[in-house]
Amino acid sequence: MSEANEFAAVTKAFSGLGVDENLFISSLGRWNRYQRESYRVSTPVFFNEDERQFQRWSDHHILQLRQEFLRLKDAVVLYTMHPWERDARLFKEALLLKIPQHDVLIETACTRSSEDLLGARKAYHSLFEHSIEEDIAHHIKAHERKLLVALVSAYRYEGPKVNDDVAKSEAKVFVNALKDAKRKNLIEDEEIVRILSIRSKLHLKAIYSHYKEITGNFLDEDLDGDLILKQVVQCLCSPQKYFSKILIESLSLDVEESAKDSVTRVIVTRADENDMKLIKEEFQSKYGSTLAAKIQQAANGSYRDFLLTIIAKSD
Repeated sequence: MSEANEFAAVTKAFSGLGVDENLFISSLGRWNRYQRESYRVSTPVFFNEDERQFQRWSDHHILQLRQEFLRLKDAVVLYTMHPWERDARLFKEALLLKIPQHDVLIETACTRSSEDLLGARKAYHSLFEHSIEEDIAHHIKAHERKLLVALVSAYRYEGPKVNDDVAKSEAKVFVNALKDAKRKNLIEDEEIVRILSIRSKLHLKAIYSHYKEITGNFLDEDLDGDLILKQVVQCLCSPQKYFSKILIESLSLDVEESAKDSVTRVIVTRADENDMKLIKEEFQSKYGSTLAAKIQQAANGSYRDFLLTIIAKSD
């Protein structure tokens, strides 16, 4: 391999999700001090020319690389955890951030079975010696607090029966609430909170269908002005659509670190669910590429191989 091609390969190994450990060993490990200096000079994306005439690592990229080296470790640890502990820890991490991650709370509360959500709440008690409901109430002061507490507290009916008349009536509740959205914050509407937090997922899908029949629009699309409610509806009614969007956005190379973390979270937490198969189908249908191909393009090294191994289980 020519020096220019080798430099390009090492730069790629430093970029994206995870790092290519084997390339660092086979290429970078063999370079002498002059080759390393030549690489620094020719790679201004990583190195800045200091006023005292040396090439210094960009502080931003040092922090970024430390995170990328840890990415595989974090994925392996999460994957090995009991699902209840994993969800409980994800809840806690989402709440401890300066700006709490509502999406993590929503996707976990709305896509788990009733028993698994109850299990995560039990695990939260054991790990942190208080309830998830208490922590949400403590860390989130805005209008969405009541809805989020209700969602994590839910124990939904999971049987096949749906009262279609009630579903149609409650679809009209959404229609009327959206008409009045300029007067009243939707997320504070008690009827909306009640429906989203207690109804079975099959019942909510029936509401979604009736809303489309009444308005000609999809409910989640009409909720574009309220991201939290939009995410709740998608996670309850079409989680594969929600997770596919999260993955395509987080597998881009120019996203923030918090978005990159979503790749690990989504793939690891969906690995043993039937929805990984549905997510892959939705991803390919919507974005014209397989999820595996996108991971191959965006990720590096052992981290990439680990993710590909996980998603291959649902083939």
